[in-house]
Amino acid sequence: MNKTRIALLVALSFSLSANVYAEADKPVTEQLVDTLTKLSGGPHADFRANHAKGLVVQGDFVPAASASSVSKAAHFTAKSVPVTVRFSNATGVPNIPDANGNSFPKGMAIRFGLPDESYTDIVVISVNGFPAATPEDFLGLLNAVAASGGDAKPSPVEQFLATHPAALKFVTTPKLPPVSFGTQPFFGVNAFKFINAKGEVNYGRYLIAPVAGAAYLDKADADKADPDYLMNELPARLKQGAVQYRIAVQLAEAGDAINDATQTWPATRKVVELGTLSVRNVHPQGTAFEKQTMFNPLMLTDGIEASEDPILLARPGAYAVSFGRRLK
Repeated sequence: MNKTRIALLVALSFSLSANVYAEADKPVTEQLVDTLTKLSGGPHADFRANHAKGLVVQGDFVPAASASSVSKAAHFTAKSVPVTVRFSNATGVPNIPDANGNSFPKGMAIRFGLPDESYTDIVVISVNGFPAATPEDFLGLLNAVAASGGDAKPSPVEQFLATHPAALKFVTTPKLPPVSFGTQPFFGVNAFKFINAKGEVNYGRYLIAPVAGAAYLDKADADKADPDYLMNELPARLKQGAVQYRIAVQLAEAGDAINDATQTWPATRKVVELGTLSVRNVHPQGTAFEKQTMFNPLMLTDGIEASEDPILLARPGAYAVSFGRRLK
């Protein structure tokens, strides 16, 4: 299997990266950023180490009546709040074609403006699951990718996938090009702790579904798609009206893996609607905003807390490495 293909498939909406040849005492989050940068042919000045190509839009979020049963968070109890959303392609390649197989999974990062002028973020991807349960294991996968490409069989990455079923499942899961960002579902691969006003606690993962329904290009259309078709299609679609998504949370039951991003939960688990996100316009200063902004899945508010998922806990550190380099 082509090493670049594998690397870019596993390059999620997370800015994780690392240098294969880094010192052993270098933080794993920094090593992850270095490696994704290297595998994407970077560094690319002013761009993210991962999910470099994107589009920033604005809109609002209106909570559902059921949202407060899960969490007392301000954006789930307010009448409505403003949102800024960034859609993106995987990899650190700034001009990767939107239908290219390496541009998956797609990313969606949401910033909710709260009534007290603070904010909270959600960061999700277009695949339900993750290839590794820990940052160290994810680095192992990337190192195996980096070491592959020669004539040796099995290659290091093939050996890794043979002994890591979650990574193999993620790499081989079909990733179809959506007709639009407005027809692409997204998934939160990490669990969070939700607390309502009564003090009741539930662990859950976000599910984001397009109101227009999921729709994908067939192979013929994908093969001839413009390199920027997604980035161009959404602004055109917005001229016809708002693009909407239902945000919900899937609740864990006893025995479900709370702290392992590789373990998806059964579809039979209870799903509670949190509200409707309406995208209304392209951000007028989107390019500057995305350079100067770091979406942080641990930028939480009262009523939502982090789980102990190692991947989740590593994300802010990795994001910070990428963010710091982007501002240089």
